[in-house]
Amino acid sequence: MSTSEPTWFKSSYSSASGDDCIEVATLPHHVHVRDSKDEDGPRLAVSPAAWAEFVAHAGR
Repeated sequence: MSTSEPTWFKSSYSSASGDDCIEVATLPHHVHVRDSKDEDGPRLAVSPAAWAEFVAHAGR
């Protein structure tokens, strides 16, 4: 298991100020989601399949 910090990214649709945005980090077995305004706050981890289903639903 790696102890390195995942690489986080924001949506290209985020405003320049970064208000009300989430950041996502993809790893082989999990997709991590956090509030961009609270980098040390809680994180949500879901399976890649669950994330893909969420993104497909959100894009409708």
